[in-house]
Amino acid sequence: MQSFRTEIENQVVAKDILELERKIHEFHGGKLDEEKFRSLRLARGVYGQRQEGVQMIRIKLPYGKVTSKQLLRICDVSDEYSTGRLHITTRQDIQIHYVDLNRTPQLWSELEKDDITLREACGNTVRNVTASETAGVDVDEPFDVSPYAHALFQYFLRNPVSQEMGRKFKVSFSASDADTGLSYMHDLGFIAKIENGEVGFKVMLGGGLGSQPRHADELYSFLPADQIIPLMETVVRVFDRYGERKSRAKARMKFLLKDLGLDGFKELLAAEKTAVPFDTFPIDPEDYPKTKVSDLKVPAVEIADSKEFEQWKSTNVVPQKQPGYVALGIKVLLGDFYTDKARLLANLVQKYAAGELRLSLRQNILIPFVKEGNVEFFYTELMKLGFAEAGYNKALDITACPGTDTCNLGIASSTGIAEELERVIKTEYPDYINNEDVVIKISGCMNACGQHNMANIGFQGMSVRTKDKLVAPALQVLLGGSNDGNGQGRFADKVVKVPSKRGPEALRLILNDFDANGGDLSFPDYYAEKGQMYFYDFLTPLSSVDDLTAEDFIDWGNTERYEKAIGVGECAGVVIDLIATLLFESEEKIQNAQDMFDAEKWSASIYHAYSSMVNSAKAMLTSENTKVNTHVSIIKDFDEKFVADGRIAVAGGFEKLVLQLNQNEPTKEFAASYIKDAKVFLETVAKFREQELAEA
Repeated sequence: MQSFRTEIENQVVAKDILELERKIHEFHGGKLDEEKFRSLRLARGVYGQRQEGVQMIRIKLPYGKVTSKQLLRICDVSDEYSTGRLHITTRQDIQIHYVDLNRTPQLWSELEKDDITLREACGNTVRNVTASETAGVDVDEPFDVSPYAHALFQYFLRNPVSQEMGRKFKVSFSASDADTGLSYMHDLGFIAKIENGEVGFKVMLGGGLGSQPRHADELYSFLPADQIIPLMETVVRVFDRYGERKSRAKARMKFLLKDLGLDGFKELLAAEKTAVPFDTFPIDPEDYPKTKVSDLKVPAVEIADSKEFEQWKSTNVVPQKQPGYVALGIKVLLGDFYTDKARLLANLVQKYAAGELRLSLRQNILIPFVKEGNVEFFYTELMKLGFAEAGYNKALDITACPGTDTCNLGIASSTGIAEELERVIKTEYPDYINNEDVVIKISGCMNACGQHNMANIGFQGMSVRTKDKLVAPALQVLLGGSNDGNGQGRFADKVVKVPSKRGPEALRLILNDFDANGGDLSFPDYYAEKGQMYFYDFLTPLSSVDDLTAEDFIDWGNTERYEKAIGVGECAGVVIDLIATLLFESEEKIQNAQDMFDAEKWSASIYHAYSSMVNSAKAMLTSENTKVNTHVSIIKDFDEKFVADGRIAVAGGFEKLVLQLNQNEPTKEFAASYIKDAKVFLETVAKFREQELAEA
């Protein structure tokens, strides 16, 4: 790999990119364990693909906002380092695929020239902060949540409290009680509120999807806006220390909250407050960039098909609270669009709107601040780009993850079946183009990246086995999920599993019954009235595997016979001394602590020192094959196995030493003392390890 030097002026960012390059060298040279490299790589947006030898790059776009200039930069990077295809995710990111690992530092450096980051887009970190795509223009919002989402994003970016958690942490902001940010399925969800003239949020805690969806608990009915960042830091600190680390299946916030209970979790929050550097963190919305709309006059246009235009207008024009303006929705099939069209779109928005686009949770694009008089012009221009299909955020607008196209975890195709279901709706159920009561979502596996288990009608990729032990692709059909607003939602029930090629027929049966018997009910209420067994009865005949044809063994979008398989692994590292690697990391963490101390960031320096001590204890416990599931268990087990019998001397015990963290305010004096303790502890552990190896 050729040497690389970044041109980025921000030295923190430049150091980060150069660190990624250094770690890639170490990994290729066999000096860095594969698992540790994976953790570092993921926290920098570099994700292994199903296809061997290439990476998926996730570009982090807070609350889905991307400027025209940024989109043009992303297009340049995609053309240079990838294939020219851009994929919008259900977390308002953009992903590009088939990237050479060795080129990722250069790619990142190019993006940062327009203030675009990869940092913490993946990995066990605070992921992209999402929000309602209509934030700032929503006719029902009490205020614009964008400045608050942006401030939270900035505060946690590279924050040491959220770099190496047991699992990822997801946050959302909803513009109004419609809860279009889906707060009830997030680790932390904020819904905009005003009480007695004060700006704040309803706070939801501990929601999640996956194989075991959990509805979030209400933590606060109202929390003043200047307390949301201190609250989240406290929550993340508790999650980092008490959350599961060994078993990924139990490592999310929802499981910790389930185990502790809401009251037990609140007790830990109260105990942690002393260590948080701020009681309040004011966010001034006036500091947020002001919108500037172009005054350029658009050319006159004629609409060729007025009926088609009116259909598009009825589904894709979104009212805006600013008089004289509307927002335009672009339905993006499967979230995929290409750089040639993206460039033209970016230039169009820059020239005639506000130079800003919003990516949505349903993998679409919203153009805000279009003058009402310019709608016809925009429609004709979007038609030229293939971006004027009706049905934005309606039943026709199906959400799907990449599935087996590129994801290592995909079990069955989600994109192929999504295309077929959209075709069925468009051709056989044209009235549903205007129907917003039926939300359809598809995931290629149980992890729910396509959010299938909160949909009205959901499909999850699976496999099915015949009596002859032949394996065919299948779909779990889920029904009845919904977003009921203001932090309330329903998760879909698993109804029946059918071979994938029967997915369209399952949809037909469901929609036909809804049309015949739904009456004036919404689909979720219709499902609730009928009940799970009602649907099971008329869908069960589709589940039989006794009469499968050759076609049933070929998944949607494929030509070859289906084979259930997790994608090929990433390149293997050679065997190395894991304990030595962990202790080396502890040294790096202490250096990070010292760097933060020198920058007068006392809280950050303290947390790096804490991480160093826990990491050193983890190294010694790992050497004795002791489970290291949580920080709390590491701290207690180290005392029991090393301190109690005098093998490693720690005055007063390791727990007392390390948990000074939450007993002291983050002052300069305490930071200096705590870093010194961390250095002494590492020296003690390293000396013990050296002696242990000498005697082996």
